[in-house]
Amino acid sequence: MNALTVVLALLAALCNASASVLQRRAATDETESGSGARQALRWLGRVLRRPYWLAGAGLLGLSTVLQAAALAVGSLSLVQPLLATELLFTLAVGSVVFRRRPDGRTWAAFVALAVGLALFLGAASPSEGRSTADPAAWLAVGAALVGLLAVALGASRLVHGTARAALLGLASAVSFAATAALMKESMGRLQQGITVLLSDWPVYATLVVGALSFLLLQSAFRAGSLTASQPALTLGDALTSVALGWVLFEEYIGLGVRVLPEVIGAVLIGAGSIGLARATATDGGWDTSPDRRGGPGPGTERSASQRS
Repeated sequence: MNALTVVLALLAALCNASASVLQRRAATDETESGSGARQALRWLGRVLRRPYWLAGAGLLGLSTVLQAAALAVGSLSLVQPLLATELLFTLAVGSVVFRRRPDGRTWAAFVALAVGLALFLGAASPSEGRSTADPAAWLAVGAALVGLLAVALGASRLVHGTARAALLGLASAVSFAATAALMKESMGRLQQGITVLLSDWPVYATLVVGALSFLLLQSAFRAGSLTASQPALTLGDALTSVALGWVLFEEYIGLGVRVLPEVIGAVLIGAGSIGLARATATDGGWDTSPDRRGGPGPGTERSASQRS
C-alpha cells in the first residue's frame, strides 16, 4: 500500500469523524415541533448558526481536500474503506464532546468493525487501477446508483427513529461513494490540464452529488442517534466504493487463498454491526447534548434501563 495514501486517508477520516460529532452536537441543541418541509427548513436555518455546526463544516471541508489528495495518489478501493477508521475517531471525539463514555459493548462493536475492515483490506490489497473510467461505464453506474438511492429514501419514509437514521445514513453512504468516484475521475482528468478539467462534466457532477450527500447527511443526523447513522454511513461508503472501484477503474481485489481472511473480515464487520444495533437500542442517549440529557451525569456508562 502507498504510505502517503494511507496517511492522507487517515487524516481525512479524523477530520470527517470530528465534523460528524460536532454537527450532531449542534443538532441535539435544537428542538423541533411538527414535520414537513417548512419545519425542516426552519430547523436547518437555526442549526446552521450554531458554532459546533460551523466548526464541523470547516473540518468537513478539510476532510474533502485530504480525501481528494489521497484519491489523486491512490485507488478508490483503498481510500474509501480506510475512511472507515472514522468509526474509532468518532467514538474517541464523541466521548469528549458529549462527555459520556459508551459502554464496553459499544467499544467492542466499533473495534470489531474497524478490525474487520483492516483485515479485509489487508487481504484484498486493492490494485491501483485506472485514473479515469470509460464514459459508458459511468452511464450504467449512474443509473444503478440512482435506483439504489430511490429505494433507500423510499424505505426511510416508511419507518422512524433508528431505522430511519440508518437508511438515511445508507443513502448518504451511496451518495458519498459516488462523490468520491467522481472526485477521482476529476483528479484523473486534472492531469491533462485545468482547461480539460473545467470543460468536462465530472467536476460539476462532483459538486452536485456532493451537495446531495451533504443534505442527506444532515437528514440522517436529524433523524436519530449518531450510533445508528454512522455505521451505515461509513461501512456503506466503504463497500460501495470497492464496487465502484472495480466497475469503473478496474481496481481488483485479491482472491484465491486471500478469500479466507476476507471472509473473516466480513464476519467481523457483521458482528460489529449487530453489536452497534444492540448498543443503540440500550443506550441511545450516548450522543445527546450534555445540557439536555437527564439522568446520570457525564461518564456514566450504563443507562437507567440497563441498571433496572
